[in-house]
Amino acid sequence: MSHLLIFGLGYTAARIAAALTARGWQVDATGSAGNLAFADDAQVRAALARASHVLSSVPPADGSDPVLDRFGDALAGQWLGYLSSTGVYGDAQGAWVDEATPTVAQTGAGRRNARAEADARWLALGARVFRLPGIYGPGRSALDRVREGRANRIDLPGQVFSRVHVDDIGSGVLAAIDTGAPAGAYNLADDLPASQNLVIEHVCRRLSVEPPPLLTLEQANLGPMALGFYAENRRVANGKAKRMLGWRPRYPTYVEGLASLA
Repeated sequence: MSHLLIFGLGYTAARIAAALTARGWQVDATGSAGNLAFADDAQVRAALARASHVLSSVPPADGSDPVLDRFGDALAGQWLGYLSSTGVYGDAQGAWVDEATPTVAQTGAGRRNARAEADARWLALGARVFRLPGIYGPGRSALDRVREGRANRIDLPGQVFSRVHVDDIGSGVLAAIDTGAPAGAYNLADDLPASQNLVIEHVCRRLSVEPPPLLTLEQANLGPMALGFYAENRRVANGKAKRMLGWRPRYPTYVEGLASLA
């Protein structure tokens, strides 16, 4: 039986786990909802020894990768996957980026990025590194933010983002497993980068409500994470994943993705 060990059973990884369990895989996982949530290192290493595939969705902490730091010596021989971020590319000023674009870990341009450092370490181990843009899905979308009065429109002309439905991440990871995809980086993003304002306005039209007022960054009083989100501007190309994995997003734009959630 195929056996996956997941480090960090969060929102995205849990949906991947469910998809593989439905296929008859055995799945072990760490994290608050995982069956190894309170396991000691010896139990995790025992699960690693049984695993045929390993997937980490644990973000770096304090500049280091806790999975690699604690268990990197035990990862040889398994299929390795890592859920990374397109934030590794830094600010492209609205230009397209792909897997050949240098990351901030390679160039040192702008702020150095702990995620980029971890991304590079997983690549060096021979992992399939899935670089993800803004993730949305059930319970976590512009629909929820508008309904709950948490949506913002920020006055930043030319600002665009890429995004991906959580289930399209799952299908991309499964495609990499099914096709025996070579190690390397894969961008899993939809086909239509768009401004956050455009998405919020689309939702407001669907819900027949007035869009929130247009604010400056200062007026919006955003937290550090949201400010970091708006500090970078890029379009993420997904051509490599389509060519190498045979992957096609079920939700190629936010329009289809949000319609599925409505």
